[in-house]
Amino acid sequence: MVADELISQFKTELRGELLQPSDQGYDNARSIWNGMIDRKPDMIARCIGTSDVISCVNFARDNNVPFTIKGGGHNISGLAVRDGGLMIDMSGMRGVWVDAENKVARAQAGCTLGDVDNETQLYGLAAVLGFVSETGIAGLTLGGGFGYLTRRYGWTSDNLISVEMVTAEGNLIRASKSENPDLFWALCGGGGNFGVVTGFEYMLYPVGPQITAGAIAWPAERSQEVLSMLKDVMSTAPRELACVAGLRIAPPAPWLSKDIHGKPIVALFICHTGSLEDAEKLLEPIKSFAEPVGDIVQPRSYVSQQSLLDATQPKGRRYYWKSEYLPELSDGLFSKAMDNASKIISPHSAILLFPLQGALNEIPEDDSAVGNRKSEWVINIASAWDDSNDDQKNIKWARDTWEDIREFSTGGTYINFLNEEEGADRIKDAYGENYGRLAEVKGKWDPTNLFNANKNIMPSS
Repeated sequence: MVADELISQFKTELRGELLQPSDQGYDNARSIWNGMIDRKPDMIARCIGTSDVISCVNFARDNNVPFTIKGGGHNISGLAVRDGGLMIDMSGMRGVWVDAENKVARAQAGCTLGDVDNETQLYGLAAVLGFVSETGIAGLTLGGGFGYLTRRYGWTSDNLISVEMVTAEGNLIRASKSENPDLFWALCGGGGNFGVVTGFEYMLYPVGPQITAGAIAWPAERSQEVLSMLKDVMSTAPRELACVAGLRIAPPAPWLSKDIHGKPIVALFICHTGSLEDAEKLLEPIKSFAEPVGDIVQPRSYVSQQSLLDATQPKGRRYYWKSEYLPELSDGLFSKAMDNASKIISPHSAILLFPLQGALNEIPEDDSAVGNRKSEWVINIASAWDDSNDDQKNIKWARDTWEDIREFSTGGTYINFLNEEEGADRIKDAYGENYGRLAEVKGKWDPTNLFNANKNIMPSS
């Protein structure tokens, strides 16, 4: 226990609030995206700037207080919160600054994808981010990150220029390819193992504001044909095209035919970021394929596409995921994915295939910590449900499906999709040959493993 006088002194050092369990706003501050996570820290520091973060790290280190770090609070494992200790909450630090001339954006660590997209799109520019606008940029980027622009430009972390980070000693430093390059290498995929990153600097690219994108769906009995068509289209498609495939139960969405609501479907979430004219020709074979039960692929804003999947991922629902990187798509994988999709327990669950092939495959494996550059797809078995009484059966469906498709994996897995229960071996799977070097960097920058509420990499001696 920390003495009351030390806590009182800590409060005076913060510009933001320090919340304790009896304070108004405490429960809201401790809540995160995954409703499976219900933990109660002793203190929540609502940081409003980097100086607050430094005060938090110094207080926690000097008083042996375990702590967690919250950016967007969107991680599947709920790493942002623990029982007891201190939560360093940066969710209020959401400034974005765009240098349109040099195509660079700087963003604070509490930003969501939507924060960055809305500011950069004012200039017709975009950073390489993820698929759900409420996702936090910090966890996404530090874990590698991928989205609709990944085929064109690589992992999110491949497009990182620099970071600002608070070290275990409470110092604020900058890391880039020219400043503290060993640390920068590790931060490009190695997660929150090395310090508290408070700011990111991203490369931007001309994208939008108008693109051709949306969703199109067919009845599940056409799944084999649709997935085979997807494989053929993507094998020759320009990198401006990204297509995410989903096997799930049709929600009562207005864009879907009413007679398909509640029934199994196969859907493609399409994003073409080239010219509108090129998109029309390229997407014609998809839009005319078979008889879709819903089609909203059309010219739209890039920002609207970035939030298209938000409704499928509401805060407070219960989530459990399993994931693998794939070297290719195959009929065997399709068969097992379709078989397991037919056994889905919850109408909110899905099996998703995300495309990666393109720019990231052309970069050496050891260019940054994220690695996995032989991967061409990610499969995510995304179980989601509302009632805690249904936990066991929904988790079992995800695990059983994962066991059934693992034979198709590269052997690697996306660090940001790992559940908390997945231990050291799975973390090593995520980094492969880069793990040893990560442990060395951890030993240099955090030799006592102060930063351990993460997908932890033990420091080498």
